[in-house]
Amino acid sequence: MKSNLLKLLFVFFPIVLLSQTVKEKEVNQQFQTWVSLNSVTKFSQHWGIVADVHLRTNDFFQDNNFFFLRGGVSYIPNSKFSFTGGYAHMWLAPKNPSWSTFSDENRIYQQAQMNTKSGNVSVVHRLRNEQRWQEIIINDVETGENKFSNRVRYLLSTTIPIFKKKSAPSLVISDELLIQFGQDVVLNTFDQNRFFIGIKQSINPKLSFDFGYMNVYQQKATGYQYDMNHTLRLFFYLNSSLVPAME
Repeated sequence: MKSNLLKLLFVFFPIVLLSQTVKEKEVNQQFQTWVSLNSVTKFSQHWGIVADVHLRTNDFFQDNNFFFLRGGVSYIPNSKFSFTGGYAHMWLAPKNPSWSTFSDENRIYQQAQMNTKSGNVSVVHRLRNEQRWQEIIINDVETGENKFSNRVRYLLSTTIPIFKKKSAPSLVISDELLIQFGQDVVLNTFDQNRFFIGIKQSINPKLSFDFGYMNVYQQKATGYQYDMNHTLRLFFYLNSSLVPAME
C-alpha cells in the first residue's frame, strides 16, 4: 500500500507542479497602421533590384512602431518564378513610453516566389528565410549585444476579380505564417500569423496598391503573452524596367 502511494506521488507531483507554473494566456489588443512602397526595377531581361520602404505606427499614426528599409537583387527566369536575396534594416521604437532609444535590427533574407493563375484568380506563393540580429536594449541603454534568430515565412495570397471591368478593384485575401528558431528562441517558436483582406487597385500599368484590414497575431518571448494587432494596411507596388521594350 505504501509503495503504491509513493508511485502515485511520483507520477502526479510533477504534473501538479507544472500546472502551477504555467501562466494564463494574455492577449493584448492593439491598433496599428502599416504603409509601404514595394518596388521592383528590372535592369536586364532576367535581373532586377528590389527596394521596400515601410512605416508602421500604433494607434493610427499616434505613436511610432518602427521604420523599415529592405533591398535585394532578384533573378527572374520567367513571369512565373522569382528568386531574391538581400538585406534589411529596422529601427524599432521602444516599448516603454518613458524610453527614447530605438533598437536596430539587421536582417539577411532569401526568398522564392511563384505566381500562378486558376481561371481569373491570381495566386502567389512566397517562401522567405530570414537571419535576424536584434539589438538588446536594457533600461533605455544600448548593450552592444544582439539576439540572433532564424525565421521562416510562408505567404499565400489570392487576387479575385469581383467586377467585369478590368479597371475596377479586385478582392485580395492572404495569409502569412511566420515561424522562428534559434538558441534564444525558447517559448515562442510560433512568431506570428498575418491575415489580410482588402482590395487591390491599379493606378497605371506600373503602379498599384492594396488597402484593407490585416490581423496580426503574435506570440511574445514569454510564451504566454500575445499581441492581437488590428491593422489598417496600405501597400503600394511599383514595377518598372530599365530594359528597352522589344519591338
